[in-house]
Amino acid sequence: MIRLIIRLGGTLIWIANLLIALVAALHVYFLILEMFLWTKPLGLKTFRQSIEKATDSAVLAANQGLYNGFLAAGLAWGLIHGNPAFAFQIKVFFLLCVIVAGVYGAMTVSKRILFVQALPAAIALVALYSA
Repeated sequence: MIRLIIRLGGTLIWIANLLIALVAALHVYFLILEMFLWTKPLGLKTFRQSIEKATDSAVLAANQGLYNGFLAAGLAWGLIHGNPAFAFQIKVFFLLCVIVAGVYGAMTVSKRILFVQALPAAIALVALYSA
């Protein structure tokens, strides 16, 4: 029975870490979209805006992309940190940051952000606590 619990715990942390890595990858993608593709066809389509509006807001979008990069870096740091207890704290902190940013974005920009940004982080956070 104890072996089963240990094996299950190991599987759950693996799943949680996979979900955290996916959230980090999403934020790297957001960085690329906002810093490098904002005024390109993919960026225009993704953010549903005109080239004029995108050009006017490109500097702001690049700044936003940089912050998404910091979130991804923090999550990656939590995944590779050697001290499991501290790694847990890092992951929780950065997942909460992603959730707060996603909720704020949903309230101020688009409800879609809640599902694209906050929900994956919330699922990863639940998985992390379950592990």
